[in-house]
Amino acid sequence: MLGPGFITGTSDDDPSAIGTYAQAGAQFGTLQLWSALFLFPFMAAIQEMCGRIGAVTGRGLGSVIRLHYVKPVLYVIVFIQVLTNTINIGADLSAMAQSAQLLWHVPYYVLLLAITVLTLALVVLVPYHVYAFYLRFLGLALLTYIVTAFTVKVDWLQVVRATFAPSLRFDKAYWLNIVAVFGTTISSYEFFWQASQEVEEGVVATSGAMRFLRWDTIFGMFFSNLIMFFIILTAAFTLGKHGVGNIDTAAQAAEMLRPLAGPATFVLFTVGIVSAGLLALPVLAGSSAYAICDTFGWPCSLEKNFHQEPAFYRTIILSALLGLAINLLPIPPFKLLYYTAILSGIIAPPLLFIVVQIAGSRKIMGAYVNSLGVNVMGWLLFAFMSLALVALLVSLRSG
Repeated sequence: MLGPGFITGTSDDDPSAIGTYAQAGAQFGTLQLWSALFLFPFMAAIQEMCGRIGAVTGRGLGSVIRLHYVKPVLYVIVFIQVLTNTINIGADLSAMAQSAQLLWHVPYYVLLLAITVLTLALVVLVPYHVYAFYLRFLGLALLTYIVTAFTVKVDWLQVVRATFAPSLRFDKAYWLNIVAVFGTTISSYEFFWQASQEVEEGVVATSGAMRFLRWDTIFGMFFSNLIMFFIILTAAFTLGKHGVGNIDTAAQAAEMLRPLAGPATFVLFTVGIVSAGLLALPVLAGSSAYAICDTFGWPCSLEKNFHQEPAFYRTIILSALLGLAINLLPIPPFKLLYYTAILSGIIAPPLLFIVVQIAGSRKIMGAYVNSLGVNVMGWLLFAFMSLALVALLVSLRSG
């Protein structure tokens, strides 16, 4: 029964996000556990808006923006979105290949190519209704991160205090990492993906369908933040406890766990990275394709085959291949993620502003317009992300 909300939520925990969350636990211990609880209601609210926009209008988010806003704004948002998605794909491919290499000792570039080909074959050749089941199954594979936390010694009283009564720090490193966590968790590619997935599912705007959409999205975002919580927790009581304060990639975190926490923790953490990548890669590439096709008014559907939707599938293939090519550059993809975080931070506030306005417009949404509570959550998130962007820019200027 799980729908687009669950797939969207689980795709948020991609290998790049796992690396960010592991860094939070390694560098700050349990101090940033509160962010998982804090972000959950905002993440649920904005994704529910995106899903509702798709279900009510029968169009993807890019298409709705194209019809109701000036096109240059959409062009800038989509260009930056596709660029950040492509670099994210490259980083996720690299993390998956490195992680798989830790388990199977196959040459890195062989694994890199094999994972890319496998992902594209599944997206292009497998019908959507079959593929959606596969994505849900992969989402459940992220439960390994909850199991992983119970293979290490945890001070649960400390965890409860850090979650519900956090002790904040006011130094630059702490808040830079909070900005990274916020930017990783509130990911704009998910806005485009979920709106289009509700259209793919053929959801008709009825009160029953909207109730299911809401609860499916809430459950998906809860699951996503729960996995985030346990990744930070595991890193805090393994890497952080042993003074490992700097993590570049999820694969590096997994490798460091082996001597510190034992083989069981290492294997579970590594399997989770590969599973998360197989889930996130089609979502990232598909999100780019939906955004581009909606922007230019081209048809786009995963349920149809390559010959029926050539522009859509060519965009997916090109996005994945460009991500693969990024791994051939002299700059490692995870280093480029720093710059994509800045770009994502730039487009997040205007995109949030547009989404909240659309979902709050009775002219567009009719009877399914935002409630007062959802509107407040949306505007608060817009304010938080705007402040996060200001904080990031100030820190870059000063540092």
